Amino acid sequence: MLVRLFELRFDPERPGDEEAIRALREAILARLEEVASLDQDRILRNHLGLIEATVRTNAFKPGRAALAFKFRSALVPEMPKPTPLYEIFVYSPEMEAIHLRGGKVARGGIRWSDRPQDYRTEILGLMKAQMVKNAVIVPTGSKGGFVLKRPPSDPEALRAEVERCYVTFMRCLLDLTDNLVDGRVVHPDHVIVHDEDDPYLVVAPDKGTAALSDVANAVAAEYGFWLGDAFASGGSTGYDHKRLGITARGAWESVKRHFRDLGVDVATQPITVVGIGDMSGDVFGNGMLLSDQICLVAAFDHRHIFVDPNPAPAAGYAERRRLFELPGSSWDDYDRSKISAGGGVWPRTAKSIPLTPEMRGALGVEGESMTPDELISAILRAPVDLLWNGGIGTYVKASTETHEEVGDRANDAVRVNGRELRCRVVAEGGNLGFTQRGRIEYAMAGGRINADFIDNSAGVDCSDHEVNLKILLGLAIRRGELTLEGRNALLVEVEPDVVRHVLYDNFLQAQILSQEVERSASRIESYEDLMQRLEAEGMLDRELEALPSTEEMLERRRAGMGMARPELAVLLAYAKQWLANELLASSLPDSRYLEQDLRGYFPPRVVERFGHLLPEHPLRRELVATLVANDVVNSQGITFVTRLSAETGASAPDVVSAYRIARDVTRAVERWERVEALVDRLPAELVTELMDEIDRLVETCARWYLANALGQLGRAVEAHAEPFRHLEALIPQVEPEGRRRERERRAWRLLDLGVPEEVAWGHVLLPALGLGPGIAAAAARTGRPLEAAARAALLAGELLPFDRLEEALGRVPTPDRWHRWAVQGAADELRSIRQGLVEGALAEHPDLGPDEALAAFLAGRAPLVERLERFLASFAPEDEASLAAVTVAIRMLRPLGTGAPGVG
Repeated sequence: MLVRLFELRFDPERPGDEEAIRALREAILARLEEVASLDQDRILRNHLGLIEATVRTNAFKPGRAALAFKFRSALVPEMPKPTPLYEIFVYSPEMEAIHLRGGKVARGGIRWSDRPQDYRTEILGLMKAQMVKNAVIVPTGSKGGFVLKRPPSDPEALRAEVERCYVTFMRCLLDLTDNLVDGRVVHPDHVIVHDEDDPYLVVAPDKGTAALSDVANAVAAEYGFWLGDAFASGGSTGYDHKRLGITARGAWESVKRHFRDLGVDVATQPITVVGIGDMSGDVFGNGMLLSDQICLVAAFDHRHIFVDPNPAPAAGYAERRRLFELPGSSWDDYDRSKISAGGGVWPRTAKSIPLTPEMRGALGVEGESMTPDELISAILRAPVDLLWNGGIGTYVKASTETHEEVGDRANDAVRVNGRELRCRVVAEGGNLGFTQRGRIEYAMAGGRINADFIDNSAGVDCSDHEVNLKILLGLAIRRGELTLEGRNALLVEVEPDVVRHVLYDNFLQAQILSQEVERSASRIESYEDLMQRLEAEGMLDRELEALPSTEEMLERRRAGMGMARPELAVLLAYAKQWLANELLASSLPDSRYLEQDLRGYFPPRVVERFGHLLPEHPLRRELVATLVANDVVNSQGITFVTRLSAETGASAPDVVSAYRIARDVTRAVERWERVEALVDRLPAELVTELMDEIDRLVETCARWYLANALGQLGRAVEAHAEPFRHLEALIPQVEPEGRRRERERRAWRLLDLGVPEEVAWGHVLLPALGLGPGIAAAAARTGRPLEAAARAALLAGELLPFDRLEEALGRVPTPDRWHRWAVQGAADELRSIRQGLVEGALAEHPDLGPDEALAAFLAGRAPLVERLERFLASFAPEDEASLAAVTVAIRMLRPLGTGAPGVG
């Protein structure tokens, strides 16, 4: 009966209608009631569940290479979490394979797995990491892997068998994937489809398949698949990641950020390093050549252990470069004469390795000898500056985890706990080198670490650029505007632009994580709100992501603790994914104003020639949503959108629109870039201070634009940009003397700290510019010049306690969301009252200058002003940080902002 049900659902020669399928299912359930054994009942019901969770199969396709089944994973009974959206299982006598996808538009590598007993567990862990890694690109994460059932012992025969099984896997994936023909979705032949249209499938090289992209693309060409050689990135017409060193260079952006925060410039100051990998590898080899100041103390791979207790940076760098350029090199090829006294290279098969005094000193260990496994554990625990992971395997867990929970038996003997590490910084160029709980344990002990999906995201980012370029240029080829040869030449020409774009993504992610770490203790409740929202929408499983529970977050708040950097890394990825989904569900990606983001994503030379084809790009909306989501989160932080949405009741797209108006009106991008250009010249804490001030300006203005719905995005920016630019030049001319002196004092402080003049003098205008939207609106509504509105607004801060109360609000503790919302609401109201006061004064006295108009306006409300002055005179120092006291003062100010006359 189960077989018949499968045939009714999937045999195209004799498909069953819905009524026949439903009747057979009911008959099966009735027969199951007769099964006496609980185990047998469970097995049979699981088979029924598997059949019903299957949405496509090639079982009835003539000449298929192997059996393939596509499942909607959430419907599979007892499916382990995290649950992919879809998975394809492939079976043949020679191989088995699995492809897991987190969404309909997904990408990730295909690996040859050496774990035949639990390869799905391996691929599931990698897919999970890929999903958070892919927050920076359009597709969500996917991962595939295959195992050989009878691997040949001969190396040449083994390589041939790997390729043959890989081809089988690719054929089966394409057997179940829709195609796009002339913009129309076409389902595969001999396949009954029980899911939605599904034409987007891309793969990437991974462990054991690095040289097989051209093979995959040949299969795609055979199938006439619409993506052509964009199906598998990195082939002969794609970007060679090892040649570019892109993954290592992306991870090095994290290294530079970590050490910059520690006051170390890795380009000019020596750092001691231990590593996982060897110089023949892409990530390890490229990474260990990114600075000639690297002092590589020790490293290991699956073959050898290398120790150089007192490395000479220049000699070590030269020898590492020689090995990198030597085909098929290993640590055993290292010139022993270049190793310092007491060091050496040993095979991992050695029975015992003697410990010299120099080795004991460099690794911080005792004893006369160690086994290779013991020495590797000691290397992982070495007291060095940097641990660089460029290898394969999981080497660090939490002390609360068992080796069995880690799921990497090959490294059980060498694995250590996060709290045992003595390095200052960890960079994860390789995947899954740490468990997430191991990362958190290390970070909580004072170590600096992001996560693998942050550090090594440049590879997948580069591949996604390649695919999207090929899709766009494919449109040009089909229109006869470009030849294939011309496309290939253009891809080479724009390679430097792609690399710059990708590395800047890494720079921005590392930067925002540093900013978030600094402020996480003061925003702990905002992270809790975000996690609750993600949980409510079914996106987040805290236990699975090793994130603190609500109770743990309360404990941290009471203790004044923030979140660990790896925890923030996870939330960063989820915030981007959530926001991109929210934007995709709205009309915002269709905004003509945001076409500039799409044009900015592609290299200038491509846009110059083929920008007219961008509206036809099949992933145009997804690209815009992803680019905008990354921009918002990278600039304003993880909780910006959810905070403003919760506080104001606005939707996420509305918050993003207000942010975008504020960003572009204030020219924040120029300001950020000017500060970013100083990261190697100024202390990290000063750079963070400067960035935070710009962020505050953008948020302040965004709140105003959110409260004053401005309609179409482009028109709003156009209407407000010029007054804002004019205002920036006006402020020094119209500000009161007291405010001018304070601004100059702040500027001289920045200049003394090394901030360039243009940046320093521009920066100290930002607090006043936060009043900009209200000033511009007051001028427009009263018909008075911008100068008059600006003078009145700034003078009001001296004549009345606006500035004083705003500073006081900055000192009010916000132990929970209610206090935070109250403080923010009070600040918004304070600015609104000031704007109302300016409008009232200028409108009531149209023939007077701003000073006289303000004086006359206040004179007409003398009782209100006197009462306010008496109240403020009674302020004790502790009242300055009292929300209740400040709120009362704001309430007393309120009538002045509504134009109400004075009362006795």
